[in-house]
Amino acid sequence: MMGYITRGKTFDDFIIDDEIFTAARTITEADVVNFAGLSGDFNPLHTDAELGKKSGFGERIAHGALVSAVATGQVNQLGIFEGTTIAVAQVTTKYSGAVRFGDTVNTIIKCIDKKESKKPDRGVATFQVTVFNQHGQVVQEGEWIIILSRKL
Repeated sequence: MMGYITRGKTFDDFIIDDEIFTAARTITEADVVNFAGLSGDFNPLHTDAELGKKSGFGERIAHGALVSAVATGQVNQLGIFEGTTIAVAQVTTKYSGAVRFGDTVNTIIKCIDKKESKKPDRGVATFQVTVFNQHGQVVQEGEWIIILSRKL
């Protein structure tokens, strides 16, 4: 019997400028409540309906870090990093737009740079990560620098 084989892509498999699209996911009030409880971030902009109405957004919005976590999950559900990621070296995120309860987000990840490592069993890849809402508006963008195993 054969054991489970991971689906991850190695450093060598990623091609510069290739884009990979995730499935979409709707952000719910339950997501925000659960994230507030998990993170301890009960900022009223996310948890107080009355304050949300008076804010510049006109309603409560999701935590930016929640949307980042969802994007990470969306990408990981693709399996492209499964069993091949050695480490995440750096993550940068720019919050470009608010995500409201009921918004549906999807993520596009694009390999934009690859560098050889001093160690022959790995390489460093940089990915542009962009999160869109259901209207095609960018709500987050940033970069992930990931150390990946190589084909030997």
